[in-house]
Amino acid sequence: MIYGGFEIKSFEMGKGQWHARIQRTDQKPVVIDGISFPMLDIGFAWSDRDAAIADAKTLIDQFQQRYGVRMSAAGASA
Repeated sequence: MIYGGFEIKSFEMGKGQWHARIQRTDQKPVVIDGISFPMLDIGFAWSDRDAAIADAKTLIDQFQQRYGVRMSAAGASA
């Protein structure tokens, strides 16, 4: 799933323990406080896939507010 210029992948790590991983669609790393991350594993062990994805979307929205990470539909920095 693509959201806000990031690809979100959800996966189950153990029975009923859902996580999400995000990566920029342009494959560039996310830089947080000077540290480069090619992809990020998000949050807690959620009870279902939808909760993990919702948590990832919330984090992406926070990136956009805090760091000005804005992506165009084509994936280039805007």
